[in-house]
Amino acid sequence: MKTEAPANIFELQDDTAYQTWRAEKLENYPSGISDLIVTVKDAENITSEEFASIQSSCRKANMVVVQLKQPAGDPQDKLKIKRLGQQLGLNHLDSNLCADEDSITSLTVVDSGQQKTYIPYSNKPISWHTDGYYNKPHNKIRALMLHCVSPAAKGGENAILDHEIAYIHLRDANPDYITALMQKDAMTIPANDTEGATIRKAQSGSVFSVNPQDGKLHMRYTARTRSIIWKDDPITLEAVAYLKDFLEGDSPFIIQHRLQAGQNLIANNILHTRTAFEDDETKGQKRLIYRARYFDRIANT
Repeated sequence: MKTEAPANIFELQDDTAYQTWRAEKLENYPSGISDLIVTVKDAENITSEEFASIQSSCRKANMVVVQLKQPAGDPQDKLKIKRLGQQLGLNHLDSNLCADEDSITSLTVVDSGQQKTYIPYSNKPISWHTDGYYNKPHNKIRALMLHCVSPAAKGGENAILDHEIAYIHLRDANPDYITALMQKDAMTIPANDTEGATIRKAQSGSVFSVNPQDGKLHMRYTARTRSIIWKDDPITLEAVAYLKDFLEGDSPFIIQHRLQAGQNLIANNILHTRTAFEDDETKGQKRLIYRARYFDRIANT
């Protein structure tokens, strides 16, 4: 059975412990999307076998794609998705801006209102990011669910990458990159000002941080250039450039997958993207994704 990572592994103090964890991580890492898919018969009643398979996938790669045999297809099925999360220890939802009343966001193309100003509500591509990168440090998003009700007629594919793999890539190249990206002012998200009103103040923080309670790694990142200010020192900028090159490369650790109806990507807030897409409303094919963000990690992962 996989042993839990000591709290100091991600903080550079004990390279021996890191190397042991790293070797195990890479040896057991999934080879592709097929290794991440777990079929669940009933979203509200996960069996012990299904639960074990979900946890196994998340322990290896911080993510799983749950395939529901009865895919959600109407708004009331959001309750089933919420209950699915609860069984995995996901109880504390982030009621983020533009979320629905139940704190689960319906991501689809919106042509009016406040939502239309944000890229997730368009059919445009979304670059590499972790969710909630603009949140305050005490409100870190530790897990998310992306449940596909209906895929687009064309496009809308995700690239997904375990943030621990990104950490390994950077640390192996230069441990100073990790030190730089753990600085509390490594990155700043400018204030969100709309029509003269400040919706959210500027927020500074680190890229990588370690939860002192459980020793788990958290990553806060966006590849966007218009919504981020990097600390202006050579090693930080070098680390950011190195990470950017990795994310834009063809690493076998980066998995491409287009969620199908009934599939739910559940993850400990990994790095992910989305390609542009096209709907075909004449054929009733309009992309709809339910997104839930949590302050919890997936239980026992």
